[in-house]
Amino acid sequence: MALSQNCAPTAAWAILPALVWLLSVWAAPAEADPQTFDEALALAAVNAPGIRASALGVDAARAAAPAAGRLPDPRLTFGLDGFPVTGPSAGQFDEDDFTILRIGVEQDVPSRARRRAEREIAEAAIDVAGAEASVTRREVQVATGLAWVDLFYAKRRLAALEDVLGTLQPLWSTAPAGVASGSYRPANALGPVQLKADLDDRRSSLVAEIEKARAELARWTGDSDPETAGPPPQLDLVLTTLQGGLAELPRLRAYGAAARRADAEVDFARAGRRPDWSFEASYGRRDERFGDLFSVGASVRLPIFSGQRQDPIIAARAADALRVTAERQDAERVLTASLRSALAEHAMAHDQWVRSRDVVLPNVLQRSDLETASYAAGRAGIVEVLEAFTAVANARLDTLDREAAVMRQVVEITLTYGNDDR
Repeated sequence: MALSQNCAPTAAWAILPALVWLLSVWAAPAEADPQTFDEALALAAVNAPGIRASALGVDAARAAAPAAGRLPDPRLTFGLDGFPVTGPSAGQFDEDDFTILRIGVEQDVPSRARRRAEREIAEAAIDVAGAEASVTRREVQVATGLAWVDLFYAKRRLAALEDVLGTLQPLWSTAPAGVASGSYRPANALGPVQLKADLDDRRSSLVAEIEKARAELARWTGDSDPETAGPPPQLDLVLTTLQGGLAELPRLRAYGAAARRADAEVDFARAGRRPDWSFEASYGRRDERFGDLFSVGASVRLPIFSGQRQDPIIAARAADALRVTAERQDAERVLTASLRSALAEHAMAHDQWVRSRDVVLPNVLQRSDLETASYAAGRAGIVEVLEAFTAVANARLDTLDREAAVMRQVVEITLTYGNDDR
């Protein structure tokens, strides 16, 4: 029995490391899988705080709508009427028949036009919140798509540069060896040092670009360490289709919802010209010798000075409605001009990318092949070969830069001006 008691703590300590390891595994956050372009957009649509906040705004507007246009809460009224304060009966309840202890209920009844306008404002507020949510969702989509493209091409550029650096690695030590053997002048050994430093600087810049793009993508998707998967999106830019869909863009729909709310506010201001009613019923308690009383009454608000009260407010709300209409027209023109400008920039960038891919890069590659052949034949030095390969590296990176710029434009134009079918 004593032996088992002594062994129990030892066995417990023996399994403690395993328990700690299991707890660390359970507590460790699950590593997210690499995301395709569409998966990143879908993840952002679920995890972006801005989208959740705008959705809560829609919920708030819908929750408040049922209260719009309802009658105000009734008021409980009570008081003491006809209590003598002077004369022979001053301060006495039972010496006359005027003192009444009153309790009653009063109900305000706004005009039907005012209540209808309140309901219209509440319904328009739902539309405005929904339109603003659509604008936020579109902005998140654009930002997520651009972050995905930036990360994708930054990784491709770094891989291309690593490939070139791996190819050049055996050549970096050739120049110093040539100087030692007397084949090259000492100054020839300095050129490769500068070339390698330039490429290393560009590599450091690409590593930083990858981390910045990863941080931006993490901001929208919620994945702490996002990675891209799959090819970039295949998107077509059709000018007529994009121009025809401008009216359905969330930004313009938001102006439409704002216009409906402004019109409802005009109606609410006009309802101020209609009289509002108030009804009251009360019960009065008197001395038993005189009997109790029951009273009913009504009051009505008389908008007889509308020129000084209601009309200025109506004019202000009408001006707001016209302002919203003008702002919508301005926004439509801005979007049309921005779309045409973006498409022109895209056409220019696409042509530059094609020339870089089909003209500049093949020419640089051919030059490097010729310099390599000349070096093998003894007609060129190692510096010329290194310069040729460095030019290849720069040309490849420039081509990827231009391809990334084209893809960024395609993604931004499509997600900004396209429909919501994605």
